[in-house]
Amino acid sequence: MTPINIQFTRFSAFYSPLISTMSGGFLAAEGLEGNHSIAQPGTTAIDALANGTAHVVQSALSQGLTVRERGATPPAVHFAQINEMDGFFLTAREPDVEFEWRKLCGSDVIVDHGGQPLAMFKYACHRKGVDFSTINAIDAGSGAEMDAAFRDGRGAYIHQQGPAPQQLEHDGIGHVVASVGKAIGPCGFSSLAATREWLATDMAKAFMRAYRKTRAYMNETPAEEIAAAEAGFFPDIDASVLVETIRYYQQLGCWTPHVEITEPAYEVTLDVFQHVDQISTRHAYEEVCALPPSSA
Repeated sequence: MTPINIQFTRFSAFYSPLISTMSGGFLAAEGLEGNHSIAQPGTTAIDALANGTAHVVQSALSQGLTVRERGATPPAVHFAQINEMDGFFLTAREPDVEFEWRKLCGSDVIVDHGGQPLAMFKYACHRKGVDFSTINAIDAGSGAEMDAAFRDGRGAYIHQQGPAPQQLEHDGIGHVVASVGKAIGPCGFSSLAATREWLATDMAKAFMRAYRKTRAYMNETPAEEIAAAEAGFFPDIDASVLVETIRYYQQLGCWTPHVEITEPAYEVTLDVFQHVDQISTRHAYEEVCALPPSSA
């Protein structure tokens, strides 16, 4: 077996299409042994590509856009999608079947202040007719610190990626009331990135054969089966919570069968970052993205 080193910027069930290349046996079927890691604080997954400790990483288009804003050439390109929709949720303390985004106005909301999650949340508010400045957006720190703050009684709402909201529901602490992904629609959210040099290798072709099969598996396989295979990656998440999270993402449609980052999805991402004034121009698709390598 040939080792392939995969690094995640964040690690959650939202990235199941990449996790399942390992847990579903698709990499092994191509003679590849998947070794995964998570970028440490103060570093990025792109750094791992640059120093050669990773072959392929989970990243986001915003990474390439940020580099282009500096006038530099990105050291890596985004060559395939992981999620074609935002995977964050809004969780309230009480059930609210009549939730409307305007209820956030004047409310204490623990918001993920990571670059792309915050930009997407602001854009979702815009799409829903809510002025972000009217929200008391609380920066409680890391994902774990945000979760602890909400569990300790801080905030009326919290903005998190699955499976954290589903775990809050399971624990009787909160109730999911909205999806940021539904508010925005399809976009280039999270992606696979690699160097152009690696994309020309036989390993990249083998990886893509595995990844294309995994995309089909994610849409055709019951959530219970996917969750059972992934369980070892999530020892601290209740089994039923993992199933529910995967099922929701399947229904949301963020794991579309095609692997390419489409130009329409890329354009929506540009809309998001223009709205929050993080890009000064609409950078060309080819400056940030590339088509996936042939899997032949």
